Amino acid sequence: MKTHIAKQNQIEKKWFLIDAKGKILGRLAVKIAGILTGKGKTNYTPYVEMGDYVIVINVKEIRVTGKKAKEKTYDHYTGYPGGRDEYVFEDLMAKKPEEVLFRAVKGMLPKNRMADRMLRHLKIYAGSEYQESAQKPVVVS
Repeated sequence: MKTHIAKQNQIEKKWFLIDAKGKILGRLAVKIAGILTGKGKTNYTPYVEMGDYVIVINVKEIRVTGKKAKEKTYDHYTGYPGGRDEYVFEDLMAKKPEEVLFRAVKGMLPKNRMADRMLRHLKIYAGSEYQESAQKPVVVS
């Protein structure tokens, strides 16, 4: 029996639409990371970009459990002395809700060059309007 290795030209990519309204941040990020990596496909090959495209809408209405809204912090460091910023989840959701989901998904992807290519397939929108309307995405709940 031979092992099947997928080639880049044999891969069929789909578009998925996910509504984040009322969803929990971590559980949603796991689902998105699974779609981006393509691990659910039968011909999964680790070193080939197998993942599909994902559009996430209504990110501004995402939620977290427990005290994380007030206690979860995000770090940003510019590299210069005194260039460190620290944000609480609530503050970052008010400024850039897309950044919260982006960081959660990025942390669940492999730490290599493939992750950058996978993240290009992720489109995140704070509201319910999105630009990729010509692709006819599959709605995922």
